[in-house]
Amino acid sequence: MTAKKGDWVQIYFVALTPAERASHLPEDTKKVPLEVRIKGFLENECAEIGDNVTVKTFSGRTVSGNLVDILPSYKHNFGAPVQELLNMHENLWNILTEGEKNE
Repeated sequence: MTAKKGDWVQIYFVALTPAERASHLPEDTKKVPLEVRIKGFLENECAEIGDNVTVKTFSGRTVSGNLVDILPSYKHNFGAPVQELLNMHENLWNILTEGEKNE
């Protein structure tokens, strides 16, 4: 798939190598590079996955890195629902509506 200028894309780059990391970090953190993934609008005329490209973010920053995704989706979530919190809905609703009746 080819991305065109203005397409929403995601890039990747290493911001700091392990040698460049701060000395006060935990040992396991210092051993790995600081990796960055940023989404933005492609500034290049066209690009393929793996190409070095420049993007402009929503905040107006211009950042360069390797193109890793075209039209990336959001894949995060808040995990499985907690049954206790789901059960609270009816109790909370009753408390709120009873309060209105007593006013």
